[in-house]
Amino acid sequence: MGIAVGLVAGYATLGLRLAISAIEVLAFGVTEESLASAAADLPAGRLMLIPIAAGCVIAALLWLGGRMGWLNGGRASGVPDVIEARAVKNGRIELKTGLFSALLATISLGGGGSAGREGPAVHLGGTLASQISRLIGLNPRGSRILLACGAAAAVSASFNAPVAGALFAFEVILGHYALRSIAPVAVASVIGALIVRFHLGDDAAFAITQVYQSHLFDYPAAALLGIAAAGLAILFDRGILHGGNWIDGLAKRLRLPLWALPLPGGLLIGCLALLAPEILGVGYEATSNALAGEYLFNELIILIVLKTIATFVTIGFRFAGGVFSPSIYLGAMLGASFGLIMVSLFGDQTAGAGFFAVVGMGAVSGAVLGAPLSTTLIVFELTSSYEAAVAVLVAVSVATVLTQSALGGSLFQKQVMRRGYDISGGASRLVLQMVRVRQCMMPLDSWGEAEIDSGVCLYEDDTLGRAMGVFDAEQLEGAAVRSRTGDQPIIGWLTKADAQAAYARALAEISEEEHR
Repeated sequence: MGIAVGLVAGYATLGLRLAISAIEVLAFGVTEESLASAAADLPAGRLMLIPIAAGCVIAALLWLGGRMGWLNGGRASGVPDVIEARAVKNGRIELKTGLFSALLATISLGGGGSAGREGPAVHLGGTLASQISRLIGLNPRGSRILLACGAAAAVSASFNAPVAGALFAFEVILGHYALRSIAPVAVASVIGALIVRFHLGDDAAFAITQVYQSHLFDYPAAALLGIAAAGLAILFDRGILHGGNWIDGLAKRLRLPLWALPLPGGLLIGCLALLAPEILGVGYEATSNALAGEYLFNELIILIVLKTIATFVTIGFRFAGGVFSPSIYLGAMLGASFGLIMVSLFGDQTAGAGFFAVVGMGAVSGAVLGAPLSTTLIVFELTSSYEAAVAVLVAVSVATVLTQSALGGSLFQKQVMRRGYDISGGASRLVLQMVRVRQCMMPLDSWGEAEIDSGVCLYEDDTLGRAMGVFDAEQLEGAAVRSRTGDQPIIGWLTKADAQAAYARALAEISEEEHR
């Protein structure tokens, strides 16, 4: 089944990439690899019109998707939805939501939206893996493993990096490295990369051919870059987390329907594109230029500021896309600017701007995603440089620790938390939010007409965490359970001992899944 999911998710990711490229050719005349330079030569009117037109199409689709029930929360889905599906939905994702989100992402990114294609690819791969699980009637554990297979194949096909694709699935989606999941996830990731290599060639996402000659001094310098990367990652994460709420609130005050937000969003993206065409789309050409050392220091700073704003606008105004590519872009720009400072201070005693651009690329993206090992492996697969990978590991470790200490978790964890599930504390906290009273109570016909203290009761849809909190606060050994329907009749009884036993059983099941 890992092979099957790898084939399906790999070809789906390939199709998504080709569809985005087709719209870019229609709009800009070129594909992502030369989008920035081609956009710079376009007339200002056309450059403004392209994201506005994309915004009009997306707004119409959001209106239609809202009426048809094809959207999750009124916007396109992404990696947080895949993590939520793994954590609390037994690996299930609705097919219509996944396909519709992929359509929105295709138009958004093809029309110049400043976001990433990897997040939509991961969601699409997870969606198709979920459908395969449902068709064959796979159990929840198997469904979660296939969900990770779909994510691994998608990342692998996006970057042509099979090792990093598998590690991303373990680190971000599954959250563990159980032995049973290693083989199918690894196979799916390799197949995703082979599909892209067969159809598009062996070239990696970024062509890095330079062999960096690092010095001993570069490794403590990488730690300093990690601190700077943490600052940028914290700013970026906060903007993604809070920018959308601010924009939604502004739209409500202006009585603008939320589905219409892409219209002003497209206008703002067009204005930013006039200042710097490099902010358009996924941004791979600009990232490659930074890695090659083609920008001056002031240009790099301007691109960091404008790309950050453009990504906030894109995601906040309900264009579709992910944050992987923007974080890589910002990291490369930050690292290149840091490298120019190092060269000006120490000359030949440092590896150069290109080396630190690679390090920054891994540090910022790893801190934003909460995936330090995956991003380190991506850098290693792109550069084949052991020295660069070690420097990235130093920088991303510092950046990830500082970022998660400041935010209380990764960007994806915080986004899932907004939906009512705190996965940052691991299984012990998640179980308290997942298990419901109805799952562990004694039904009415099992315990008969016991004497009931009607002053304190639970409801059948209460979480186990709330039930245990009531028991502790009220010093109770049990409580009646009521239904939410009608006149709320008593339908069962839950004891403190039964609640604790249900908690222990759920933890034992999760522990077994994560270690075998």
